[in-house]
Amino acid sequence: MSRSEAQAPLLLAPETRVTCPRCDHEFSLAEGFARKSLEQLEASSHGALAALEAQAREAARVLERRAAEQAEAPLREQLEAQSKQLEEFRKMELALRQERVALDTRQAQLELDLQRQLDAGRQQIAEAARAAEAERARFREADLQQKLNSMREKLEEAQRKAEQGSQQSQGEVLELLLETDIGAAFPIDVIEEVRKGARGGDVRQRVITRSGQQAGTILWEAKRAQNWSAAWPAKLKSDMREAGAEVGVIVTTSYPAGWSSGQLFGLHDEVWVTSASAAIPLAAALRAGLLEAFKARAASVNKGEKMEAVYDYLTSPQFAHKLRAVYEAFRKMRQELEVERTTMQQRWNRRIRQIDQATVQLIGIAGDLQGLAQQELPQLEMESGALEGPEAVDGADET
Repeated sequence: MSRSEAQAPLLLAPETRVTCPRCDHEFSLAEGFARKSLEQLEASSHGALAALEAQAREAARVLERRAAEQAEAPLREQLEAQSKQLEEFRKMELALRQERVALDTRQAQLELDLQRQLDAGRQQIAEAARAAEAERARFREADLQQKLNSMREKLEEAQRKAEQGSQQSQGEVLELLLETDIGAAFPIDVIEEVRKGARGGDVRQRVITRSGQQAGTILWEAKRAQNWSAAWPAKLKSDMREAGAEVGVIVTTSYPAGWSSGQLFGLHDEVWVTSASAAIPLAAALRAGLLEAFKARAASVNKGEKMEAVYDYLTSPQFAHKLRAVYEAFRKMRQELEVERTTMQQRWNRRIRQIDQATVQLIGIAGDLQGLAQQELPQLEMESGALEGPEAVDGADET
């Protein structure tokens, strides 16, 4: 077999691996052809050497036999000729051995080339695997980013719903508390709740005398907000005109600019402004004024005299003493209301802490995903206090 014939299968498919039927050893076609060529060369060289050695031994025996038979010059000539022939045989053996060394060198080079080809193939496979893994990692990163964006949107939506629900529930709680307290404090009066979406304030109190006559109407508006709005008094006065109310009161948690911190109630822009703790005492004072005015109107025929009587009553020391007594009662009632307010604030703070805990857990999930993605995801910049509403923070400070 020639060298080109021995290398032809290797060039076609060097990486193809087969199993030896005799020893069950697995090897590639390139290794098999290389080993086959080497074995054939070794067999041919060993055969030639053996033949040469046999011929040399036979020639030596012939020479010895002829030397024994012939002792003359022709024998020496034959011996010299045979010595030359033996020297040629030695040269041939040396050439064969050199060829065997060259064959071993070529086999080593062939194995080295084969190993280099295998290493290059492994490197290509590794690069392809790394590229595929990088593509999968990019897809996983995109999926994680999409999930984080979705979770962030859901969290923001839940925060907005919680804030809207908390503001509505706070206003409804204050309105319900005001209606309940007024009804309990003045059972003979008619307390009417204004339905949602209708104009006319939040609660209408029709002051009824013991004889069953209506002495007047007080219109109540409940506002639970962080900041005072200048539009509240104008709206209440418009509602008073529609409802035919004589007095309008805004019960609020925020006060106009310049309002004293220790002031519990007062007249602002032709309407009364008060806190929830001072609402009932103020209602008692306003109700008493309406009853006195009604009595004055009923007792006096002259309107001017009745107005003067009402004015005299409002400017009298007795009315001032009554207001002072009402003011003293404010403190006791405020203490009771503070207890109720603290209870409600504690419930509110518990909800805030639950939202904070949920936010901390979400940030922890984002941190775990960040660690799994080898710091390739953007940081989720969010603080646990970001979900606390301003009203909740102010209420917590006051508590």
